[in-house]
Amino acid sequence: MNEKVIFFDIDGTILDHDKEIPLSTRDTIRSLKEHGHHVAIATGRAPFMFEDLRKELDIHSFISFNGQYVVFENEVIYENPLNKNTLANLLDFAEKENHPLVFMSEENMMATTGLHPLIEQSMGSLKFTHPEQNRNYYLEKNIYQTLLFCEKGQDKGYQRYEDIKLIRWHDVSTDILPVNGSKAEGIKHLAKRLNIAKENIYAFGDGLNDLEMIEYVGTGVVMGNAVDSLKELADFITKPVDENGIQYAVEKLGLLK
Repeated sequence: MNEKVIFFDIDGTILDHDKEIPLSTRDTIRSLKEHGHHVAIATGRAPFMFEDLRKELDIHSFISFNGQYVVFENEVIYENPLNKNTLANLLDFAEKENHPLVFMSEENMMATTGLHPLIEQSMGSLKFTHPEQNRNYYLEKNIYQTLLFCEKGQDKGYQRYEDIKLIRWHDVSTDILPVNGSKAEGIKHLAKRLNIAKENIYAFGDGLNDLEMIEYVGTGVVMGNAVDSLKELADFITKPVDENGIQYAVEKLGLLK
């Protein structure tokens, strides 16, 4: 059997709209591992935000922060933190605009302000509570991703920084990442460690932060509930997450034969 490595996004891919794992997805992931395939996570989330899910699915390799922090079998193999000078300038500009930020390390996240409705709204959609306040957290730890909280259109001024890029994931929140970072970059590092060819790499996703990943891998599988721009890049469009989309794609692509 030809060994594959299969990457799964979390929100809207592994997790349904209620942030639950469909039973068919659990069974399919277990079957993929039993057939000798490598199964890994590729997410925009920080490692501490999906630790329980990794334990539940017995997965020990992952790409987090949209590619900035890569772990293979519980060993960190790649890190790409944001520049601290850029973060200082970013914080200064955000405070002038009255836009809160959340700084994220591999261990924790801290907000630049106290309770804020936009932070509560967007983090609540992931079933996370409002982070504690520590304006200077970026000075204390490596920061791999920063969350900016503002309405659509209000984030244009942040594009002045050449070494970052913005990816909106919520109506009131945008990811801030190193400009050279993506899930595809993270996959390259993990694939090199596995010494596995691109044609044997599969990835499942549904959002804007999956664009580079789906375009890069040998077979890009896009969920039926995905954004239209991602579907345009798909090698295979499966059913939505809540209609057993992962199981359907794995069966149709013959990954369990």
